[in-house]
Amino acid sequence: MLSFGVLILTSLNIYSQQKGFGVGIIAGEPTGISAKYWTSETNAFHLGLGYSFTSSNSLLDFYSDYVFHNSDIIKTKENLVVYYGPGARLKIQKDNARLGLRGVIGIIWVPQDAPIDLFVELAPILDIIPGTKFDFAGAVGARYFFK
Repeated sequence: MLSFGVLILTSLNIYSQQKGFGVGIIAGEPTGISAKYWTSETNAFHLGLGYSFTSSNSLLDFYSDYVFHNSDIIKTKENLVVYYGPGARLKIQKDNARLGLRGVIGIIWVPQDAPIDLFVELAPILDIIPGTKFDFAGAVGARYFFK
């Protein structure tokens, strides 16, 4: 079964940056699944679905961001890209649900000729429904990109 999985993954056309669709894991706030879909060479939709370990009341945490990428900020031989953008978060808890506005800033490392990216991010959040509350989220993650 493992060899079948390796055969499937190696037969796919893979992109390592700025194209395609990637899925992976995110650890932090929230912890769960991360996805990214590139809409152009510099913009992408960034999604997450997970569980918040910072609250015993949390059941599900979903966010969606539209991010912009800038590879000129960090000058290095490595492919380090800063990303930032606006988004929204829905946090479902045992006794209520919270909807908020989210901003995100992060750094992606794309290893050369690899179908993955590794990232770290910080996101301030302003919940607006059912009431205003300021919050922060932060995480590290990795994604595998398919064509």
